[in-house]
Amino acid sequence: MIKNKSRIVIVGTGCAGKTTLARKLAGILSVPHIQLDAIHWKPGWVSRPREEFRQLTRDAVSDERWVTDGNYSVVRDIVWVRATALIWLNYSFQTVLWRAVSRTFNRAILKEKLYSGNRESIRQAFFSTDSMILWFIKMHHSIRKRYPIILKGPEFSHLEVIVLKIQKEADALVLSINDQVEP
Repeated sequence: MIKNKSRIVIVGTGCAGKTTLARKLAGILSVPHIQLDAIHWKPGWVSRPREEFRQLTRDAVSDERWVTDGNYSVVRDIVWVRATALIWLNYSFQTVLWRAVSRTFNRAILKEKLYSGNRESIRQAFFSTDSMILWFIKMHHSIRKRYPIILKGPEFSHLEVIVLKIQKEADALVLSINDQVEP
């Protein structure tokens, strides 16, 4: 259960389900959903310049209530400092690898439009050095080791931290928040 639901940030490895959970919580709480990927990526999978990304993120989280998702360390000092709660989707390698492969494959086959009109392709997803799946494989264990250390920092001591290790815990969290909000 989250005590202060004013500004929630959801983190975890790629393909853990951050955006899906953020959308659900934002909908239940009737607050804006801020997707950091949508701010970061320009058309053609071009990253926004650092300072532009930071300013756009600063503007996006200036409201008093929101739910955001994303792992960008370059804006952590902006987002996490403003957040009241942090949900870490700390799922197993196997769970997230399955999600990464199936989600990426489905998006590529269905030619799903993502932020800034970008699309994933089979070639990019499975046969490129920029592959999301390759990035996930490289980063999963690193992120799981780094977050406990980062979260112990004094600048984040104000955060209510919730660590979810399986999907059932995320589903239960959504239900509990929904029960708190419903009349």
